[in-house]
Amino acid sequence: MIYLDYNATTPIDKEVADAMLPYLYGNFGNPSSSHEWGIAAKNAIIKAREQVALLLNCSSEEIVFTSGGSESNNTVIKGAAFSFRNKGNHIITSQVEHPAIIRPCNFLKKLGYEISYIPVDKYGMVNPADVEKLLTGETILVTIMHSNNETGTVQPIEEIAQICKRHDVLFHTDASQSVGKVPINLESLGVDFLTVAGHKLYAPKGIGALYIRNGIDIEPLIHGAGHERGRRAGTENIVFDVALGKACEVSMAALKNTGIGQLTEYFYSSLKEIYGDKIHLNGHPEKRLPNTLNISFIGRNGHDILESLNGVAASTGSACHAGLRTISPVLEAMNVSEEVGRGAVRFSLGRGTTKDEIDTVLEKMNKIIDWSN
Repeated sequence: MIYLDYNATTPIDKEVADAMLPYLYGNFGNPSSSHEWGIAAKNAIIKAREQVALLLNCSSEEIVFTSGGSESNNTVIKGAAFSFRNKGNHIITSQVEHPAIIRPCNFLKKLGYEISYIPVDKYGMVNPADVEKLLTGETILVTIMHSNNETGTVQPIEEIAQICKRHDVLFHTDASQSVGKVPINLESLGVDFLTVAGHKLYAPKGIGALYIRNGIDIEPLIHGAGHERGRRAGTENIVFDVALGKACEVSMAALKNTGIGQLTEYFYSSLKEIYGDKIHLNGHPEKRLPNTLNISFIGRNGHDILESLNGVAASTGSACHAGLRTISPVLEAMNVSEEVGRGAVRFSLGRGTTKDEIDTVLEKMNKIIDWSN
């Protein structure tokens, strides 16, 4: 099996798995306990929080461990909505967000909140000027993803953050797909909240983090005891917290390796050489995640292509939409035609991808996609 679906999820890195083992078999203490088992567990979480903060260039006190990207997103959107209702009831997002953003916003709309959805250009890019136009005195939050999970397009987050800061509006970015793939520097990025999903950067599923800038207090999504400095109740998941910390540490070194980007470009240039104008790149040609290649095979069906690619794991877009045979909402928002959009296949490479594997996929595709007949 050749795995080219790293945007859907990643395998657990061996170093990450090794870091988890002591907390599976021995160090089982409750971090809230004052005895040596509890202290050992607490110290493990402190270290993990520091490892996450180091990757993102922020203070460890600004990191909250969660169960994943969806919980982090829900925490920000609902927390900001409930905490700042006295200021206003307006939230701005984009048309190409993940369902973990769109659906909480739809939920709030039922409660009387006003939600504005910013359109995108043909590359799936948000225009910062459009954000500024939609801001009103009632706006309490803007949430724009850092990079798109389907196309890999990276948004102009710093520019949007500067606009939000000028208007004294909180800004959140869902960086689930970006962390570990491209450098994230919170000191310069300028956001108030940032979402991390562990299983996108070689940690287990079921762990994530949320950056909350110092000085901001929002209502917790989960109420209970005072865990995570009162921002997320529930006894800490030491095993997975440690895993995420180690994954962030490993990612710091992996970010220096440009091999994935070069391999993705080789894949794309090879496809263009074979198919020419019969394929279409979905997403920005340059401002895109280095591992992501969303290609439409014009006039074909992406699902049919994947079914014929025996032994190759890829997708037609978001894994959350697997099985759908209609054009994805992201491509639809980019005004991609039905003929082009239905032929979309997303290939997302990872640390384990080799050139031999890409060559094998190219050979397979050359056999199953034939425009000569």
